[in-house]
Amino acid sequence: MTHPSLPKRPMLGRLPVLRSPIGLAHAVTALLAFMIVADVLGFGAATYMMSVMGDVASGGGAGDVGLGAVDRAVWAVGMTTSMYVLGLLGTATLFIIWFHRVRHNAEVFAPDVQRRTPGWAIGGWFIPFANLFIPRGIAADVLRASQPDPYASEVRHQGLLNAWWGMWIASNIFDRFATDRYDEASDPQAIHDAAGWLMTGSVLDLVSAVLALLFVRRLTAAQNDRRWRGGSRSSSPRRSIRRQAAPLRAAARFQALDAGAGRPVTVRSGPPARAART
Repeated sequence: MTHPSLPKRPMLGRLPVLRSPIGLAHAVTALLAFMIVADVLGFGAATYMMSVMGDVASGGGAGDVGLGAVDRAVWAVGMTTSMYVLGLLGTATLFIIWFHRVRHNAEVFAPDVQRRTPGWAIGGWFIPFANLFIPRGIAADVLRASQPDPYASEVRHQGLLNAWWGMWIASNIFDRFATDRYDEASDPQAIHDAAGWLMTGSVLDLVSAVLALLFVRRLTAAQNDRRWRGGSRSSSPRRSIRRQAAPLRAAARFQALDAGAGRPVTVRSGPPARAART
């Protein structure tokens, strides 16, 4: 007599595997350094524009100051602005890729302390208004998962995160204000005043870039330390699955009813058990 086959064991889903963020962190750090240089050059261009327009507004006129100086000031501001925008596009792209990578690794270290799925590490940046708090919350969860004890009452480097996030929001708001003032300026005095706002915006951007660079380095180092201290799964998919499957399979034991004898049969995590014949 052939007994009906037992129910199949529940299949384990794809398990997250640690991926190194170091290479991406180096690229992001280099681009943030480029942004710092762009901010310094932007500050210098705005300072030169402020000086030239101050001379023009004081009564000398463009003719006395020299049209060449005015043209150079306009060119300097335009070139540094283009440099900043191009650098920002590249930096934002690589930063989001890096951010998704460290969020993925947090799923390996301590998935139970993550409040949002890894996809939010990308999508959260593109939702108006929500992008003011979603990425920051994800970053805090990743920081917690990356420290030696994810369940500690305090989170390491959270002060750095708060400083960077606050400065990033402030610099973005101020940049828009300063750019609008400069674009709307139509006389030498207005351009002189707007150049002063551009200088302040460059300083805020520079501080934000420095804090972002430090945050990237600290979080990357924390994840690398956690990996080498044995707080993560293997980066090899096969070894990772073997190591992680054991406790999950042990927890997945279940009782199945033998159709012929009415006896409970325990199906263990090894090869599928066969029902005893009566």
